[in-house]
Amino acid sequence: MNPETSFLASRRHFLHQAGLGFGGMALNSLLQAETRLPPSGKPHSTPKAKSVIWLFMRGGVSHMESFDPKPALNRYAGKTIEETPYADVLAPERFKDLRVVVVNDANGKTRNTIYPLQVGYQPRGQSGALVSDWFPHLGGCVDDLAIIRSMWTTDNNHGAQVQFHSGRHMLDPRVPTIGAWVNYGLGTLNENLPQFINMGPRFFDKRDGHYLGPAYDAVTLKIDPQKPLDFAKPEGNVTPEEQLLGLGLTNRLNRMAAKGYPGDAILEARIRSYELAYRMQTAVPDVIDFSGESEATKKLYGLDQQETRPFGEQLLAARRFVERGVRFIQIMHGDGAAGAWDQHSKLRENHSKLALQVDRPAAGLLQDLKQRGLLDDTIVVFATEFGRTPGSQGSDGRDHHPFGFSVWMAGGGIRGGIVHGATDELGFHAVEDPHYVTDVHATILRQLGLDPRALEVPGHKRLERDFGHPIEAILT
Repeated sequence: MNPETSFLASRRHFLHQAGLGFGGMALNSLLQAETRLPPSGKPHSTPKAKSVIWLFMRGGVSHMESFDPKPALNRYAGKTIEETPYADVLAPERFKDLRVVVVNDANGKTRNTIYPLQVGYQPRGQSGALVSDWFPHLGGCVDDLAIIRSMWTTDNNHGAQVQFHSGRHMLDPRVPTIGAWVNYGLGTLNENLPQFINMGPRFFDKRDGHYLGPAYDAVTLKIDPQKPLDFAKPEGNVTPEEQLLGLGLTNRLNRMAAKGYPGDAILEARIRSYELAYRMQTAVPDVIDFSGESEATKKLYGLDQQETRPFGEQLLAARRFVERGVRFIQIMHGDGAAGAWDQHSKLRENHSKLALQVDRPAAGLLQDLKQRGLLDDTIVVFATEFGRTPGSQGSDGRDHHPFGFSVWMAGGGIRGGIVHGATDELGFHAVEDPHYVTDVHATILRQLGLDPRALEVPGHKRLERDFGHPIEAILT
């Protein structure tokens, strides 16, 4: 067996045989740390899904101009909230701990006036669900979607991106994200690829593992065949044998450090990342090489159009990663600290452009997964941190809105062609079957066969809200 094959054989064999092991107490500490994974690395119950593709629109998509159109906004346009039947804006008990103060004018009235819908909408598919005209391609897939119109959260600023992924307010102690829990609970299906991948910009929530350790953070990748992963490609003309020798030296230095700091989670993550990076140098470029894909498939994802190509490439890569056994692929759309979907002004102009970027690729992903038989065991989630206000901000925008907003899910045992939950006539509050953000997490974990309570880590107490409740009404 040559050195490279020996390295690839297994992690423990590599540590012992290639001279890269920790030895003594440090090795024991590393192996003990690994036992924090469920002993079998298998689901707790029979799963209906194996992988998740998580599409997150950073900034706050307007639910009224996407998947929860509200004709009443046109009827009440120009009136204040107090001049509608929905004047008591903080009535629901679930918002008693909301960390935001509604801004009032000198007379105690809310400043915003009702802002009319900025786009038309149509009933779509056999289900007849209303979908905005900015999302015509996803509208064509509506019979595969479970649209949840009754989401709510408690952060009124973009730290809500942290809350959507972890369940905790950004000002609370940080806890693992949904992607980290899936990685922790299920382990690997492919030793040559990371099990938790992120593509696209992150700002508030750049880490995932937290008390699980950095080994459960997402691995950030780019659609660049020459450099998909920072620092994973050797500089210059280095042979595999020479690279292996270099890794050996690096790990021997890490072994020396481990003697002084046994069980160091950061050191453990470093060792894993070196080994995984070595294996990924061949595997990852192959996944993001689309030369073998048909022109019809590339067109399906919008690779033939400038506006849709960047997101389309990420989604095509996601399908290829799922085919190779990657558990959780997280794709963030919308650059900037807050996220591009944060339209406090020029909502019509900017939301229409952003919807154009994601609509066709997301619909293409669903169609491609379905025709390949992959949608049966792949959950696709389309989410955002909160919605936008029914009232105007300035003359042509909407403010942040945590009281009620929409997400959709598809595949992996999720019922298609249904609308679950509802906001009121103005889209202000989730009034029917309200769901806190961790209910999405609980639904995903249920479908993957994971019991979140069986994943608890000694010394770390999770809040009841952290576990969430599966959204039973959308499950087959």
